[in-house]
Amino acid sequence: MSQYFEQNQQKNNVPDHDVIMRGRRTLEISGVKQVESFDNEEFLLETVMGFLAIKGQNLQMKNLDVDKGIVSIKGKVFDLVYLDEQHGEKAKGFFSKLFK
Repeated sequence: MSQYFEQNQQKNNVPDHDVIMRGRRTLEISGVKQVESFDNEEFLLETVMGFLAIKGQNLQMKNLDVDKGIVSIKGKVFDLVYLDEQHGEKAKGFFSKLFK
């Protein structure tokens, strides 16, 4: 899978943002700027398209390549949510719960 991400980034020289989920058990995410926080129930990633919150059960970081901006996560995925300006109240609530 990571070859797919590498080929796309080489073509455009712009970091793409793709999310590939296989069977609700594995995620490959490209275009990741930073991993803000994570535990076995929740990941918060800053991507080139905004903040991405991933909720689930037994979540684990399988692979992290900061140079290429690729993160692989395994576990049971319940929810993928982008937190952006359009959902400002939701993002505020999320961040306030996260940093209590």
